Amino acid sequence: EVQLQASGGGLVEVGGSLRLSCAASGFTFDNYVIAWFRQAPGKEKEAVSQIDINGGKTYYRDSVKGRFTVSADNAKDTLYLQMNSLKPEDTAVYYCDLGGRRGQETLVTVSS
Repeated sequence: EVQLQASGGGLVEVGGSLRLSCAASGFTFDNYVIAWFRQAPGKEKEAVSQIDINGGKTYYRDSVKGRFTVSADNAKDTLYLQMNSLKPEDTAVYYCDLGGRRGQETLVTVSS
């Protein structure tokens, strides 16, 4: 069974940093592209970043470029999202997504 468990969220002030983790299991981690999504209250979900675990190619939405960094630890089957210079508009639940399989969420709240 595919499982994606996000953690690391919390309350942070504007300009602060958080590192999210997504522990993966139930599939061969380094064969896939895994994405980070977020969904703010009352809004549609949006893709934040993704990484090709095998090739390392990454994608970032424009609003997070230069602030967020996605990475993966193949030995731990874990995906990370380092988020710096956080803004109030980054407030949302964040989760990993594997081809449409939505994982457990973690809440990020940025206070102004």
